[in-house]
Amino acid sequence: MAVDLSRRAYRVQRWAARAALAAATAAVLVPLVYGGWRGLLLLLCGAAGLALSAAAVWWTLTLRGPVRWLAALIAVCVPAAVVALFAATLFWALLVSLALWGLAVGSGRFALRGTGDALRERERRAPPPRRPVLIMNPRSGGGKVDRFGLREKAERLGARVVLFDPERDDVTELARTAVADGADLLGAAGGDGTQALVAAVAAEHDLPFLVISAGTRNHFALDLGLDRSDPAACLDALTDGVELRVDLGFAADRPFVNNASFGAYAALVQSPAYRDDKIGTSLELLPGLLTGREGPRLTARAADTVITAPQAVLVSNNPYRTDDPFGLGRRDRLDAGVLGVLGVKLEGAVDFAVLLLGPEPGGLTNLTAREVVIEADRPEIEVGLDGEALVLPSPVVCRTAPGALRVRVPRKRPGVTRAVPRLDWRRLRKLAATVGRTAAPHRRHRDTAHTEPPEAAEPAEPTERIG
Repeated sequence: MAVDLSRRAYRVQRWAARAALAAATAAVLVPLVYGGWRGLLLLLCGAAGLALSAAAVWWTLTLRGPVRWLAALIAVCVPAAVVALFAATLFWALLVSLALWGLAVGSGRFALRGTGDALRERERRAPPPRRPVLIMNPRSGGGKVDRFGLREKAERLGARVVLFDPERDDVTELARTAVADGADLLGAAGGDGTQALVAAVAAEHDLPFLVISAGTRNHFALDLGLDRSDPAACLDALTDGVELRVDLGFAADRPFVNNASFGAYAALVQSPAYRDDKIGTSLELLPGLLTGREGPRLTARAADTVITAPQAVLVSNNPYRTDDPFGLGRRDRLDAGVLGVLGVKLEGAVDFAVLLLGPEPGGLTNLTAREVVIEADRPEIEVGLDGEALVLPSPVVCRTAPGALRVRVPRKRPGVTRAVPRLDWRRLRKLAATVGRTAAPHRRHRDTAHTEPPEAAEPAEPTERIG
């Protein structure tokens, strides 16, 4: 019975893959067929307009004075003109094409759906803590600690709450004092920078760590499947929780749960004016940083790859998605035991346009490594560590501590049920091309289902192929 169900599910996935490819093809053909030679001309004009707009964005970021504002005008007006031209010429064909693209994306994701949620499969039951200590920043996220009543709920659930002032108190010392007083769980309500500091102490003593999404963005909480809109829901882990083993990143001796940024962004966040005027400060500093006239000259070494003079390097605690626009900013997993490395090196407007529009831009280096060394032509390097501005001695060695952190999360959390597979057209073509009898998943797939994310596991292979 299980084999029959598996065969039936595989057939459905195969036909969904075929539907996705057919819809994507039709989405391109409908405007061309409807418009004839004008449709082809419009397609060429649209491509040229996008390239010009991308180049204009680069000029806006790297030039000053009236030329900058002219470039900004081009970057805004050209895409608007292209859209208006398409709408006026193609009429209903454009709407049909957009609907077909939506169908292609939906069918493709359905075809590549996994056999189960990776986070759920790697979690384990754990008894509730007896002496939990939660360290909370009442200012974080615009006052979420007070707005969501986090202190009151935590104390009702038996936790001891420590409020701190980031301008006066040392979060690391507060966490170590809590451990010395007998805490058997540490938690943090604040931004990702605060989370990382408390998490490092928890990892040092092999204690479970509780994430409370009370910061502004809470990327770490997002990848754990936590509810970022309701930080109070994170406290359910105190009474009905499970544990995950995840990695912890370090830049020199400083921990990070998300990423360490070097180059242009790291230099921007060092400016005292950046917090109050992000756009104005960026427009003032970026021309020098992106063209290499200002800022350090960096060299990044990861595995056998050397990136010379990049404008920016992002070292992440597990790699981010980069080939799926619907999954940008997300990590498929947090326990792969590797760092993600993204290096950007651009020589001018053409490179920038290729970076934005090209399928495999030459100015982007994307790889994984267990250790990354960032060097500079000066004694110190500016670093953006989980959004916090730091200056560290050069060189900075970034490393990963695989499985170092025990994270306690609520058993019921929204992100677990919304795992979105990576939209991989190559895999869709492979799946759609299979013919013959379908079979139950190989034993290899069943064995690896607990170690791979849903989108990494291939669908069950058929017993016969052609081609």
